[in-house]
Amino acid sequence: MAAAPKKESFWRRRVLAPVLAQLTQGVTPDRIALTLAVGTACSLLPFLGFTALLNLGVGLWLRLNQPILQTLNQLLGPLQLALILAYVRIGEKIWGAESMPLSIGILMKAFKDDPWTFLRRFGWTGVHAATAWGLSVPLIVGALYFGLRPLLRRFGRRHSATAS
Repeated sequence: MAAAPKKESFWRRRVLAPVLAQLTQGVTPDRIALTLAVGTACSLLPFLGFTALLNLGVGLWLRLNQPILQTLNQLLGPLQLALILAYVRIGEKIWGAESMPLSIGILMKAFKDDPWTFLRRFGWTGVHAATAWGLSVPLIVGALYFGLRPLLRRFGRRHSATAS
């Protein structure tokens, strides 16, 4: 009885395989590192529903690989959600603002009581989060680009050596 073929892991199938495919198609390791770094920063924008568009626009502008950007965006969705509150709180500290209560019940009651006051106050919460995110973008891009570049170069050399 023949053994069943080994099933590839999610990580290998959805992350490593597309990157490897790009390396074999002539995309440089530096370009892939830039794509992963910029895509990560764009995917962590603290506004739900806008990250795919941001990745699309920035990717077209910088001529980055869209499949990698959009896959990364989907994979980072849970991290984006987790960081929204962190970005809001850091932004409040930067702006010297009072903390906005962010429980669903309090937000719904505030909106129901006075929608205009809620929108004005919650709009500032968005400004706070965007400020913190904007300040984190160069750090995220720099750390990932310079961290991933040597790894991807090594990976590319190793793969080209085994392919020859």
